[in-house]
Amino acid sequence: MAKRLTWYILGAMALGILVGWAINASIGTATPAAEAQLKEIAGYFSIITTLFLRLIKMIIAPLVFATLVAGVAHMGDTAALGRVGGRAIGWFLAASLISLSLGLVLVNFFQPGVGLGFPIPPETATSGVDQAAFNLKDFVTHLVPASMFEAMATNEILQIVVFSLFVGVAITAVGEKAAPLVRGVEALVAVMLQITDYVMRVAPIAVFAAVAGTIAERGPQIIGTFGYFMGTFYFGLALLWLLLIGVCFLIVGKRTTLLVRYIREPILLAFSTASSEAAFPRTLEALDRFGVPRRIASFVLPLGYSFNLDGSMMYMTFATIFIAQAYGIDLTLGQEITMLLVLMVTSKGVAGVPRASLVVIAATLAFFDIPEAGLLLILAVDHFLDMGRSATNVVGNAVASVVVAKWEGKLEVLEPAEIEPPKAPAHTAHDGARGLDIDPKA
Repeated sequence: MAKRLTWYILGAMALGILVGWAINASIGTATPAAEAQLKEIAGYFSIITTLFLRLIKMIIAPLVFATLVAGVAHMGDTAALGRVGGRAIGWFLAASLISLSLGLVLVNFFQPGVGLGFPIPPETATSGVDQAAFNLKDFVTHLVPASMFEAMATNEILQIVVFSLFVGVAITAVGEKAAPLVRGVEALVAVMLQITDYVMRVAPIAVFAAVAGTIAERGPQIIGTFGYFMGTFYFGLALLWLLLIGVCFLIVGKRTTLLVRYIREPILLAFSTASSEAAFPRTLEALDRFGVPRRIASFVLPLGYSFNLDGSMMYMTFATIFIAQAYGIDLTLGQEITMLLVLMVTSKGVAGVPRASLVVIAATLAFFDIPEAGLLLILAVDHFLDMGRSATNVVGNAVASVVVAKWEGKLEVLEPAEIEPPKAPAHTAHDGARGLDIDPKA
C-alpha cells in the first residue's frame, strides 16, 4: 500500500501541474477579470486541499497525546525521559545553528537579490504579514496550556507535549493502578493509526488539487521570474539534506538508506501539500518500521515540530538577506551574526503560528531596519518555497528521532522479513507495534 500510495502521489502531482498549466494558459492573465477568474478557480481546488488538511489536523492532537503518553509510560523512569529530552534538545540546537548558518553563507555567495530584473516594491508598501517580535514572557507562559481541551482544539503541539509529559510521568508514578489507562491509551494509538490509514487514501486527490490550484492561479511563468532565487534556495535545501543524511549515515551506518526509502512518502506528502503537519502520522509510522521505539519517536517528533524546523530556519536567513540585497542594504558581518542569533531564538517562539516563517522574517526585517515591503517580493513564490522547506522539516525530524534512538542504544535492527510491512496491516492494542508493549526495563 505504501509503495502504491507514493506512486499515486507522484502521478497526482504531475497531473495537477498539467491541469493547472492548461487552465492558466486557456484563461490567461492579461486582464484583472482573467486574474480574478483564475483566483476563483484556485479557490474551488483549495476546498479539497483544505478538507484534507483539516482531516490531518483532526488526527494530530489525539495521536500526539496518545503516543507520547504511552511512550513516557514505557520509559520506566523520569531519568530516561530527561536523558532523551536532553539529547533531543542538543541535536535541535546544533541542527538549527547549521541550518541558519548554511542559509546565511549561501545567500551571500549567490547574492540572488542583487540586480533583480523587475521593479521592487516601494519601501512604504505594507506586506500584510503580522510582525511578532520575540517576547520571553509570552513564550514561556505559552508553553503550559491553560486547558488541555483548548490546546487540543487549537492543535498547539508544544502545549500538548507538555500536558502529555505530565500524564505519562504521573502514570509511571502511580504504577499498577494506572495499567487500565495505559491499555486504553495504547488502544487509542491503534485507532488513530487506523484513521490515518483511511485519511491517507484520499491524499493523492488532495495533492492533485493543491498543485493544480497553485499553478492555475499563478502560472508557471512566476517560477521563471524568480528562478534564480528559487534555484539557489533549493540548492541550499539539497545541501542541507545531504548534510543531515550524511551525519545520520556516520552515526547509524548503512541502514540510513533504508530510512530514506521509508520516509519518501511523508516527504512527498509534505512537499505536495506544503504542510509538515500533513506528514506527521506517516513519519511516525515510517520511524516505527525503521526500528525507532515508539516511546522515543513519539517524544522526539512532536518536539521537533516546534524546535527543529530545519528547512524553515534556513529560509529565514536566506529570505531576510535576499530582501536586504534587493534594496541595496549592506549588512556587516557583525550584523549578520547578530541576525543569526536573533533568528535562533525567535524561530523557537512562534511554533504553531500560521506561515510562521514569514512572521519571523517580518519581525527580523524591522529589527535591522530593512523595509517590510520586501516581503512582497517573496510572497508571490512563498508557496513553492514552502513546499521545499516543509519536506526538509520532515527529513530533519526523522533524522533527529533516529539519531536520538541510536544514542540511547534502542535502535532496533529488524530482521529481513520485518523490513516490509504486511500488505494489510491491522493495528490493535497488542499487535506487537513497536514501543507499545515494551518492557519498561528495556
